[in-house]
Amino acid sequence: MPVQADDDARYRALRSRDARFDGMFFTGVTTTGIYCRPICPTRTPKRENCQFYESASLAEQAGFRPCLRCRPELAPQVAGQGGVVSSLMQRLQAHGAMDAGVADLVAMSGFSERHLRRLFLQECGQSPVSMLQTRRLLFAKQLLQDTDLPVTDLAFSAGFRSVRRFNALFKQRYRLAPTALRSSRLAGDDTVSLRLDFRPPLHWPALLAYLRYRLTPGMDAVEGSEYLRTIRFGPHAGWIRLGLGDRPNTLTATLPASLAPVLGEVLARVRQLCDLDAHPQAIDAVLGADPVLQPFVSARPGLRVPGAWAPFELASRTILGQQVSVAGANTLMGRLAQRFGERLSTPWPELRLTTATAEAVAAASIDDLARIGMPGKRAESLLHVAKAMAGGTLALVPAGDVPAAMAALKALPGIGEWTAQYVAMRAMRHPDAFPAGDLGLRKALATDSMPGEREVLALAEAWRPWRSYAALHLWLGKPSKL
Repeated sequence: MPVQADDDARYRALRSRDARFDGMFFTGVTTTGIYCRPICPTRTPKRENCQFYESASLAEQAGFRPCLRCRPELAPQVAGQGGVVSSLMQRLQAHGAMDAGVADLVAMSGFSERHLRRLFLQECGQSPVSMLQTRRLLFAKQLLQDTDLPVTDLAFSAGFRSVRRFNALFKQRYRLAPTALRSSRLAGDDTVSLRLDFRPPLHWPALLAYLRYRLTPGMDAVEGSEYLRTIRFGPHAGWIRLGLGDRPNTLTATLPASLAPVLGEVLARVRQLCDLDAHPQAIDAVLGADPVLQPFVSARPGLRVPGAWAPFELASRTILGQQVSVAGANTLMGRLAQRFGERLSTPWPELRLTTATAEAVAAASIDDLARIGMPGKRAESLLHVAKAMAGGTLALVPAGDVPAAMAALKALPGIGEWTAQYVAMRAMRHPDAFPAGDLGLRKALATDSMPGEREVLALAEAWRPWRSYAALHLWLGKPSKL
């Protein structure tokens, strides 16, 4: 049903076409039967012809079709406002698997299918089937407009189990055949380039600098203003290249067409890695109001917290980086990939290895791990984390249960508060993680003397719920260093 609160304010935002509101609501236009993002370049409809919705799924349930110009499927996501359904859909979106169904939601929630349906109807006014169908259709629409993938491959990439079902549902919802969205592009060079939109600003140089300083030999690289890395999803392996798009407020992801079956997962990982669903306006407003952080925020508006391509990869790096320099951790990560990753051929000679998986490391011994150049105790910690993640007793997933995951991590040998907080910050995308005892943070906050952990925590109270962003500002150092 349409959003009731403050619709006049939403109409003013619609008239301004302010990209900072992108994805926060959608506008259904009753005279055209189309729904749009706040940034739509078409002429603004009259106020009496506008209905406002919190999600694309609700707009479609009300009978509106997605706009072909502003493309609602590209809108950045909005963090959940609480509630079981919001949490479940966040977790599903973070996972990226487009073929997820009601059974997967039941397994994630622990509720019966009947109770889950009741919750969906209560919290968002639609069934889980309807919401999942909208998710698949919008992703299929993106692939239709952005790629030259055959419709059959595209339908399966979007999670449909039959092309016939995809065609029928697409025509029913959008009142046109899927091929009608196809442009006259010539076939490409066996690659796919996809657009990812974000709310501005985004400080790409700072994000790239953070990743460049932590490159794993053989696994990722920075070329100019682009980030490249190897990727693997089960049997599907390849590479990805990320850079700013040629349109405002977009990134472009380029990857081999052979990865079509896992495009949903790939794009979900990109959004997490680059923190594309952040609300920089809200974050900068809180942090910029603090006199300590104001110079940092002014110099780096739209700073994002880099996520992790794979949770186990980030956990491994964090453990390997204990009591060694960042450069030392990079070297050890390269050795781990060399020993437990897989060989891969890419257009770049420096990209030749995939990341080590939890399953591969869990099958090793402490002596095997120690041979890459780390103390036995640290090897033991890494092995315990690998076994816990491979066995499913430790879930370091975005939008997951952060307190439970941190408690489970700290229960393992050699894992302390700093490691748990850093993993929560990057692997689990927790915006308020804060390793208060970190020496780098304490140095950055030092005035006449070095503050203790309690002093740092007291100071950071004003930065909630965005302490992860505050930590990154401080780690990057004085703005003149960028």
